[in-house]
Amino acid sequence: MSREDEILDELYDNTIDGKRAEVVTLTKEALAAGMDPLVILFDALIPGLEEVGRLFEEGTFFVPEMLVAAKAMQGAMDELRPLLAQTGTEPLGVFVMGTVKGDIHDVGKNLCNIMLEGAGFQVIDLGVNVPEQQFVEAIQQHRPDAVGLSAFLTTTIPMFIPTIEAISAAGLRDDLLIFVGGAPVTAEYAQQVGADGYAPNASALVRELKAKMGLA
Repeated sequence: MSREDEILDELYDNTIDGKRAEVVTLTKEALAAGMDPLVILFDALIPGLEEVGRLFEEGTFFVPEMLVAAKAMQGAMDELRPLLAQTGTEPLGVFVMGTVKGDIHDVGKNLCNIMLEGAGFQVIDLGVNVPEQQFVEAIQQHRPDAVGLSAFLTTTIPMFIPTIEAISAAGLRDDLLIFVGGAPVTAEYAQQVGADGYAPNASALVRELKAKMGLA
């Protein structure tokens, strides 16, 4: 086995194990050896994160394991992002993400962002406590393929409704996928508020988004 193949295998394993320092070191070694950033991303990092998502969904991994793996992936992306931009590689799509007005929880949102970026999407993160008009302005500016509305509290999930209504009133609802998510959110509630999709976790979001965009 060549050293390049060993690096890819080690990147895969260390991403799953959430070893950020090792992942960053290996990414730098790979780049110094002249390896293609796209090979590093698609042959090691993304498969590693997909495996983490699979382990989470089967109940072998839990949120802490997901978070450390995502942070390891983020460390690699910090090294790769400028080089990927130079290659002119087009993202799979653009995703605007934010936690709705009145809610300041961001762990789930941030995990989704990392998974989306790792899967090849450009993510525009609006942060937390995002009012309806800020979502509207971000959609007008970035023309995303999809928008994610996050809420962690039963008292803030009703903010999905005025946010989606504001997007519709601005004439931006057509050709836009809207996903909602958060601890108290269910698929049934997503339908009630007029969203296009719901995902119980970050890996499911990536899978559902790809399916609805015809990329799966």
